[in-house]
Amino acid sequence: MSSRKELANAIRALTMDAVQKANSGHPGAPMGMADIAEVLWNDFLKHNPNNPEWADRDRFILSNGHGSMLIYSLLHLTGYALPIEELQNFRQLHSKTPGHPEYGYTPGVETTTGPLGAGISNAVGMAIAEKTLAAQFNRPGHDIVDHFTYCFLGDGCLMEGISHEACSLAGTLGLGKLVAFWDDNGISIDGHVEGWFTDDTPKRFESYGWHVIADVDGHDSDAIRAAIEEAKSVTDKPSMICCKTTIGFGSPNKSGSHDCHGAPLGDAEIAAAREFLGWDHGAFEIPDNVYAGWDAKDTGATNEANWNGKLAAYAEAYPELAAEYKRRVIDGELPADFEAKAQAFIKECQEKGEGIASRKASQNAIGAFGAMLPELLGGSADLAGSNLTLWSGSKGIQDDAAGNYIYYGVREFGMSGIMNGVSLHGGFINYGATFMMFMEYARNAVRMSALMGIQNIFVYTHDSIGQGEDGPTHQPVEQLANLRMTPNMMVWRPCDAAETAVSWKNAIERRDAPTSLIFSRQNLPAQARTEEQLANVVKGGYVLSDCAGTPDVILIATGSEVQLALDSAAALTEQGKLVRVVSMPSTNAFDAQDAAYKESVLPRAVTKRVAIEAAHVDFWHKYVGFDGAVVGMTTFGESAPGGELMKHFGFTVENVIATVNGLA
Repeated sequence: MSSRKELANAIRALTMDAVQKANSGHPGAPMGMADIAEVLWNDFLKHNPNNPEWADRDRFILSNGHGSMLIYSLLHLTGYALPIEELQNFRQLHSKTPGHPEYGYTPGVETTTGPLGAGISNAVGMAIAEKTLAAQFNRPGHDIVDHFTYCFLGDGCLMEGISHEACSLAGTLGLGKLVAFWDDNGISIDGHVEGWFTDDTPKRFESYGWHVIADVDGHDSDAIRAAIEEAKSVTDKPSMICCKTTIGFGSPNKSGSHDCHGAPLGDAEIAAAREFLGWDHGAFEIPDNVYAGWDAKDTGATNEANWNGKLAAYAEAYPELAAEYKRRVIDGELPADFEAKAQAFIKECQEKGEGIASRKASQNAIGAFGAMLPELLGGSADLAGSNLTLWSGSKGIQDDAAGNYIYYGVREFGMSGIMNGVSLHGGFINYGATFMMFMEYARNAVRMSALMGIQNIFVYTHDSIGQGEDGPTHQPVEQLANLRMTPNMMVWRPCDAAETAVSWKNAIERRDAPTSLIFSRQNLPAQARTEEQLANVVKGGYVLSDCAGTPDVILIATGSEVQLALDSAAALTEQGKLVRVVSMPSTNAFDAQDAAYKESVLPRAVTKRVAIEAAHVDFWHKYVGFDGAVVGMTTFGESAPGGELMKHFGFTVENVIATVNGLA
């Protein structure tokens, strides 16, 4: 029978060997946290290597993702489909062991981490999802949602601002099944942290409302076990276990210094570490008794089988709830009648012809789709009254854990990171809102959502200089292009209520990637459409107004500028020009159409094209070409009423006509 130290040393040995073979990586954190990981994974973590997607598994997040060999070693040793060859291929092209843990690459990796602080914010989202899902589905004697979220994090995660945002909210919400482990080793890349990180972390987390267990010896298995048991016993607060560790533990000459943080130890030091640890085995060699000590396949299968029995009993007692749980959590499917109801709502929006701000049209859509989808979980970063994210059925989870709305406070970055965690957990379709300009605060989390290919609905209102008096600090210019150029991100900027409804439906149905919905502050007129035009909105770009014969010029517009394009087309028609107007609410969706459809909307033979959008001009050149032009922004905005700003920056019929007439 292997000792705890021997089991932990297997992590250290695999880490040293993999980093050395790759000549790249971070051995310090895995070697320092190996003892903590051994106790957590062997004594507490509820998981099943045979089924990494088991719904009621505990979630484990390595927020200090640079220490990725820690989680790869754990997954390999406990029996996941991660053979030793993948560890030997650490940080190499197409391996399942990339430099930082990546969701979708490695079985058992719950989220992509690496940007420090991302993991802890995701963990908060997972814990919110667990608590809310449990409140919605559990019944007396039937706890089918009952798992913990465990998160490892380092000094760097705690320095990043997102950790303050997310952990503050976690304490406010009383997430009792969230347990974080702080690797308090006093080292970051630049050296000993006293020169730049002297926070009283225990007091900081106590002030957030966390249960804090301070000064735990991170190399004492009994102390670690006692701390985890204490943390699990506190059910009304998240817990922070502060673990004193030595970075690179086991390296006789480099442990305790930044020398082992982010570089291979070297062959000589690895040999010395093997001797120091009493690890008398070759590179990547794990003895059978150590594998046996780690193997979690049988235990995991038993845990899942027991849960399946609970689920069967739950289904007998509450068949309708069980069917809903299966639909939402296990199958991830929309209700059977969703398509018909959604299309009816879109048709209703078109027929109603209401001229309203697209942010108001969005609120109407949230209300309609919220009534169809009990899994819709929304929120706003303290701008609900401006983003219009509340609807008649909204219930804040701070008052009712079974609710469907999160008051995030002024935490755009934290909100977006938490949303990633909610989506990764499963069981919800979640949206979060702020002003479009403040996407900038959240940019990294938004990018991570796209990188992971997970569903999130980012609602961004006040979409241009048209928002007016708040001025250039609140007026986005380059942000639309940024979002559109983000791989795997779908962006919609609708021009009226019907396009807004289509964009919401598309975002709800897009389960494998995020969507950004861009809405106006100001009112927008409703547009007349045929049934065919309405059906084509989902294609991202379509002919909204046409001429008889081949157009002389094509005007392309989005959002609030579509009406300007129509008005300009009418004036140009009076001059004898043949004009087509294309509404393009989603360039991403349009680009995904086949060549024949794109040609039918933007025929190559028509080279005179003008794009009109109150955003940066550079993005649109791929649609207008060398012979076209763009009426857009090349500077920041100004502070004035929105209508005046539109005139000042050239969003007028006169300027569009002059631009068209100026084309060669």
